[in-house]
Amino acid sequence: MSTKLSGPGSTRTPGRGPAGPGLPRTARTARHHAPVTATGLVVKVILLGLVAGIALWAAFPLVEAEKWVGLALLAATTAGLFYLYLTPRHIPAKYLVPGTLFLIAFQVFPVLYTASTAFTNFGDGHRGSKDDAIVAIQSSSVKQVPGSTEYALSVATAGDPATGALVFLVTDPATGAVSAGDADGLRRLDAADVTVGSGGKVTAADGYTVLNFGQASARSQEITDLVVPTAGGALRSSGLSRAYEGRAIRAYDAGCDCVTDSESGKRWTADAATGSFVAADGERLAQGWQVNVGLENFARVLTDPNISGPFFGTLLWNFAFAIGSTGFTFLLGMAIALALHSPRMRGTNLYRVLLILPYAMPSFAMLLVWRDMFNTDFGLINNLFGLGVDWFGEAWSARAAVLLVQLWLGYPYMFLVATGALQAIPKELTEATSVDGASPWQSFRAVTLPLLLVALSPLLIASFAYNFNNINAIWLTTEGGPFPADNPRNGATDLLITYTYRLAFGAQGAEFGMAAAVSIFIFAIVATVSAISFRNTRKQEEVYS
Repeated sequence: MSTKLSGPGSTRTPGRGPAGPGLPRTARTARHHAPVTATGLVVKVILLGLVAGIALWAAFPLVEAEKWVGLALLAATTAGLFYLYLTPRHIPAKYLVPGTLFLIAFQVFPVLYTASTAFTNFGDGHRGSKDDAIVAIQSSSVKQVPGSTEYALSVATAGDPATGALVFLVTDPATGAVSAGDADGLRRLDAADVTVGSGGKVTAADGYTVLNFGQASARSQEITDLVVPTAGGALRSSGLSRAYEGRAIRAYDAGCDCVTDSESGKRWTADAATGSFVAADGERLAQGWQVNVGLENFARVLTDPNISGPFFGTLLWNFAFAIGSTGFTFLLGMAIALALHSPRMRGTNLYRVLLILPYAMPSFAMLLVWRDMFNTDFGLINNLFGLGVDWFGEAWSARAAVLLVQLWLGYPYMFLVATGALQAIPKELTEATSVDGASPWQSFRAVTLPLLLVALSPLLIASFAYNFNNINAIWLTTEGGPFPADNPRNGATDLLITYTYRLAFGAQGAEFGMAAAVSIFIFAIVATVSAISFRNTRKQEEVYS
């Protein structure tokens, strides 16, 4: 029995489809979706089990903190991943989603977190909530008073005796009960889990390592600083073997939203704008809390003389350093590449191996070596040339030294990329200019250099961006110095990145919010310069394409 014709000279028979003659629908489906092997199934189960485990691990803290939006996002993401990898559909997404998640986790989220930090006062003394600040203020003001209860004290840790978090193991003189105390408070321990020696001192406790006298002495300052909150005040050490429960002389009063000192009667009122307790005479308590300060950090960078002066001066040197490092290394690398590209040169392979040796050395080690070579008294540079230059003692000599070090470290890279670009330029172009009577310089300027710039401009832009934030080049040689006598936070060779690092981790206390604001300025500057440079590069490509 014939079937309806589907085209000239063709027939369609039952069971035949467009995928091929006689190929059933199930076979066509199997061809498009290859069967999952046993190994692939095991890998899929393991990975999805890992996803489920991570989701459960992250869910409990979110529930405890009542972060329902975050919990909903976590649940939706987990459900989406299970749907994606348990169905045979959406093949491209199976490959794109992991990369996208890693991009969000390691690129987008850190950038957004840094940007959000720039709008806060986050830093030393302003790390937690207002309640945390109140507890810290009251705990730090604890003093021993007549009649304070004293306890036998053993200092222990749940980790490494030299670096682990400290714990006080104290024995109640009235009941003999043993408790473990840290910054979060006291916890009663089971009598079966501890061993108490003579005088009520704990000699062993399950889950803790009791420090001996030498170990405790090495951490005596940490022991003195540890305050354990209690119901009646706080617990502090008195030496290495005794502790007392003292009374806080500073207390918070919710009625006036202030902290009052019971001895002096002085009062510090909460200032919600700055996240601090401030007295009538302007004194601020060291412990504050994190608040949103809006554009204050950005305004300080631009208007505060103590910050804006060093910032703009550092910015000018930062541009000079990045342009000089990139430009000088490119010129030297290109010149060497042109010399070795000449057909009259002999032994070019040996020269190339020797010239790229600085590129093969670890940069951090070479920076330390160069720092010693520039030493005023015993450095190789002064001894070899009979000089007495204090290279790192004066601003301009330190800057020159840094640029020389960068030239030595960076020219091999430019030499390599320029060599590759020169080999890609057709010889017919330079030969044609010679036939037209052009000199070698004219041929280089009219043909070779423009084509080199077209090929290497993206690499030069990337090198500029790298050198703009090249913290190793400064920190391992001059550490930002020399420093003026009136400003130990900003040196003559500081880049914005080293200045930001010193703001965040300097001796005067960490200012993460301010450092994040400066980081955003750095990002904006580099992004603007890169965008303008790439636009000019595209114009060059259009001219010489």
